[in-house]
Amino acid sequence: MALKGVRKASKNPPVLSHEFVIQNHADIVSCVAMVFVLGLMFQATAPLASVFIALQHNASDPETLPSADTPITYTYGSRDAAAVFFYCLISIVMHAIIQEYILDKVNRKLHLSKTKHSMFNESGQLLIFTAVSAAWGINILVKDNLFPDITSLWAGYPEGHAQMSFMLKFFFLVQMSYWLHCYPELYFQKTKREEMSAKIQHATLYLIFCTAAYVLNFTHVALVLLTLRFIEEGLHHICRLLYFAEKAQAASTGFRIWNVVFVCCRLASIIITILTFHYGLGSADDQTLDTAAGNFNTPFIRLNALVAVCLVQAWMMWNFIHFHLRQMRERQAEQLALKKKMAERKSRKGRRDDSKRSSEEDFSELPEVDQQTRRRK
Repeated sequence: MALKGVRKASKNPPVLSHEFVIQNHADIVSCVAMVFVLGLMFQATAPLASVFIALQHNASDPETLPSADTPITYTYGSRDAAAVFFYCLISIVMHAIIQEYILDKVNRKLHLSKTKHSMFNESGQLLIFTAVSAAWGINILVKDNLFPDITSLWAGYPEGHAQMSFMLKFFFLVQMSYWLHCYPELYFQKTKREEMSAKIQHATLYLIFCTAAYVLNFTHVALVLLTLRFIEEGLHHICRLLYFAEKAQAASTGFRIWNVVFVCCRLASIIITILTFHYGLGSADDQTLDTAAGNFNTPFIRLNALVAVCLVQAWMMWNFIHFHLRQMRERQAEQLALKKKMAERKSRKGRRDDSKRSSEEDFSELPEVDQQTRRRK
């Protein structure tokens, strides 16, 4: 009866308690998001609700466009903060849906430990997001004609970069919203204190990078760097999920492929960054700060952007090398321990053989009458 009482208490915690908010956070957040959606249905609240849902700061007038097929472009501004807040709510709801209807069902079949359960959920969430973001980034690169010509990363700055297509602007708003939602998820997912620092660091780096690129109009080069990162990171999470699912052979092969892809993506990111900030933007005619025109191509900003990206790539490479060196030392320690055990077993077997041989020699040296007497015993 006590057990039933405990279960009932866990299912129905006090209203507005921490446990109640954690268990029902997806429903609470979805209700808040629905308030903005319902606001679009009424004429009095539609202008305010559209600030949170629709993209703002339209840079082109639909009435003056040459044709209906001409794409509408956007800039950034203060009202984008409202859209980031709304899509942050959507990210929390999507996180809960993926967790409940996909990851929890897979976890029940795998019967993972608590540590592996947490890591599996993290990799599952990030795999879905990185896969969607990588495919989305490639689609934008192709549609905006950024993929074939590398000079498009700096050519026409700032005019061609300050005005973004609908999908490019929406991509960066979703990126900022997703990485911002990672902070409340630490509370909703009851993240352990020792795991918080790594997750906060991971989300903060992405949030700073995306926000800086969005504000400084470096969205083209940032899109390429993010797409490369998402391809590599998505492959890494696939390998982790295979490892947790005890597919050792497939996981081992996947990690070998990921090792090569990781190094190639780091080198490609450094090369693209140097070409863009040192060669491309560094040779531009206008290198004066003009916030009204969206021109942030100054030597100081370029140098800081170049150093920041290269430092992040070097830091990731250092962690990669340090991880493999640690694994190598652990494997060597395991091999030495195994060899030591084998040597101890051989020495014990040798001592037993020697004692058996010595007893047989002592037996053979006894007189025949004593040998018969010992056999009878």
